[in-house]
Amino acid sequence: MSLIENLNWRYATKKMNGEQVSQEKINYILEAARLAPTSSGLQPYKIIEISNAELKEKIQPIAFNQSQIVDSSHLLIFAAYDQYTKDRVDEVFTQQEVERGLPTGYADDYKNQLFGMLSTREQQQQFEHAARQAYIGFGLAIAAAAEQKVDATPMEGFNNQQLDELLGLEAYGLKSVTILALGYRDTENDWLVNMKKVRKDKKDFVINLN
Repeated sequence: MSLIENLNWRYATKKMNGEQVSQEKINYILEAARLAPTSSGLQPYKIIEISNAELKEKIQPIAFNQSQIVDSSHLLIFAAYDQYTKDRVDEVFTQQEVERGLPTGYADDYKNQLFGMLSTREQQQQFEHAARQAYIGFGLAIAAAAEQKVDATPMEGFNNQQLDELLGLEAYGLKSVTILALGYRDTENDWLVNMKKVRKDKKDFVINLN
């Protein structure tokens, strides 16, 4: 199936049936997110993969008791850097030097300029910049799930601070951004399953300045 066909197939699943998604498919979805583009290749976020039932039960009240949290096979928590540090930026460019066989310090001027620009922002602005990068990977994960015929529910409805505390994200210098619940639709009990997909018409969505 084409990407457009897969995107027409998917919807924000409201009720999942608890069936497990194979680890092979989960890994495929994670790999799509890992390969997503980010600003200057910084990849300023991580994905926490959760399949443990007890942990999902602890997350459910934090996510306003949404059933997909516990009925899903896996939860992917997208968590962004709380701020940019010199070490975090250096690490990216050092890896590029090693893996591409480039001379040490090949991009120091650009790297220092980049860090200088990012580090002068307020910490909340730095986090928001990192969170926007996380959403790029989030979108590709949703598309990859559709390609694998895995249902996905994007979720912003949760208490970020409480989730961060539960998962101990502060120790990693991370703050939660969004949750992607992965599983399979409960066709008998999901009120949205047979509803028509509704989106704005292209003429109302695209502004053509050509």
